[in-house]
Amino acid sequence: MSVVKSAIKATMQQYETLFSRHSGNPILTGKDWPYSINSVFNAGATLLADGSTLLLCRVEDRRGLSHLCAARSVNGVDDWRIDREPTLLPNPEQFPEEVWGIEDSRITYVPELKKFAVAYTSYSRGGPGVSLALTEDFRSFERLGVVMPPDDKDAALLPHRINGFWALIHRPMTPLGAHVWISYSPDLRHWGNHKLMLEARRGAWWDANKIGMSPPPIETSRGWLMIYHGVRRTPSSSIYRLGLALFDLEQPDKCLVRGDSWMFAPEAEYERHGDVQDVVFPCGYTVAADADTINLYYGAADSSIALARGSIRSLLSWLDANGHSEHSSDRRHK
Repeated sequence: MSVVKSAIKATMQQYETLFSRHSGNPILTGKDWPYSINSVFNAGATLLADGSTLLLCRVEDRRGLSHLCAARSVNGVDDWRIDREPTLLPNPEQFPEEVWGIEDSRITYVPELKKFAVAYTSYSRGGPGVSLALTEDFRSFERLGVVMPPDDKDAALLPHRINGFWALIHRPMTPLGAHVWISYSPDLRHWGNHKLMLEARRGAWWDANKIGMSPPPIETSRGWLMIYHGVRRTPSSSIYRLGLALFDLEQPDKCLVRGDSWMFAPEAEYERHGDVQDVVFPCGYTVAADADTINLYYGAADSSIALARGSIRSLLSWLDANGHSEHSSDRRHK
């Protein structure tokens, strides 16, 4: 068997076992909501102090505008207790950047602040930007306002300072494409020292031209493990699939390893057909008490929320087998 065929076979074998879809998927749909909506998807996730799971879901109303609503579950799978009314609504009077809704939250618990930082997309007349809010209980929120102007999204705060500065990962659109960047701040409000973190590949690759971080990166002993999405444009639509990359803990703009192939893709009926076909889009995860099992919560076809389970160790092993340093990637794929 040729080296190429062996590599393809190994990739497919490992891909099959990386994430297992929950048998009860989708775990949340618009029919579960206590008030009238169009759809629910793209939820930030976190564990609360009592061990229960909170999802901060993107809810699209029947006008087409989105807000955020919390759902809580003891086991993170079923018996969800959903807020009877929206948890965080757009406030365009005080924050005009939210005039067309707020979307796609990503939650980071920040021990130094003893608060959760919620990065979300605020949709202004000028396009989507990145906004931040802080909360202790997901009942009341301190909005910090827009921190990255349009066109920017797919943002999350790292849980602690890097060399004395807060770090925010985000995805601005530029004339050269949609790539993942990282920026730094002394106070969470003023951001600079912008650095390119992960670049979309070019050509026919599954992650060519447009990528973005999916859930917040996972801090491991080996580095920041990022699950990111790549968009493959086809004549009829686009396909959103997931890949992996690993970054240095102290220099998070330094990519250590990047996988060549995607490792999770739309396959189930609820992922392939909905308001937007062929989309798996995670914004949050929780890690079990064993510090290895990861519960990945993802939007399916922009119409529901689904759950898949995997292992952090297995993700790292897959990356070792199916990736290489970005330096060699640069030489091979550009």
